[in-house]
Amino acid sequence: MTLLPRGADLTRSSASRVYDYGLGGSHNFAVDRRVLDAIKEVYPATPQPAVDNRAFLGRAVRACQRAGIRQFLDLGSGMPTVGNVHEIAQRGDPQARVVYVDVDPVAVAHGRAILGADPGTAVLEADMRDPERILRHPDVRDLLDFDQPIAVLMVAMAHYLADEDGPQQALATYRGVMRPGSLLVFSHMTADDHPEVRRTAEIFNAASADRLVLRSRAEIDRLLAGFRYLEPGLVHPADWRPDGPLQPGHEPARAACYAAVCEPAD
Repeated sequence: MTLLPRGADLTRSSASRVYDYGLGGSHNFAVDRRVLDAIKEVYPATPQPAVDNRAFLGRAVRACQRAGIRQFLDLGSGMPTVGNVHEIAQRGDPQARVVYVDVDPVAVAHGRAILGADPGTAVLEADMRDPERILRHPDVRDLLDFDQPIAVLMVAMAHYLADEDGPQQALATYRGVMRPGSLLVFSHMTADDHPEVRRTAEIFNAASADRLVLRSRAEIDRLLAGFRYLEPGLVHPADWRPDGPLQPGHEPARAACYAAVCEPAD
């Protein structure tokens, strides 16, 4: 059953619920399913972007742990589904700590219901465009130690930041609390390889409270100024340190996305 917190707007789709539907989840509504079904008509590779991003997230979290990171700030965490950050992280280290942040009240309500009283996790309803509020919030400060390395996760989220939102400034603010040894896990949608993805963005934007902004590889690279890429750099999600050979017929570029794990450059 999908929780309906007061104030939830079900006349518009939300990025978190559309993503949940793409992953085969059940925490979505008809308005969300209609959007993704319409997108699939234009771009039949759907839902590969969501699936490849989710798999990248898991590999990146494990890479962060191998680098010694034990705490995670997940910006735009979305609807709870299989393979959440805390599940992956706490499997490797039961003491791992995770703060989930999302602006969608439905996603936040579900996250809180599922996590319950887990002392190693917290769910905050906030907008990633307001990093100062997030970083000062008591729930964040109580759980995360900014004197120690941290992983900031912005997976399939920065493309909801318009240029006027100041995405580089937001990233710089998050970078400012990342001590040596910290890492940024990042991915961003693009139409570089498949121009028809621009039409899918139009469909999404017409129906959603969120607005998707596609950027080129060069534009994404500029967003990440101030960070250094870990190998293999800025690549399609399935090409970032795959666990093994890709399945026959799996074309990483069809994810219409670039992904990277970075360290602060200063």
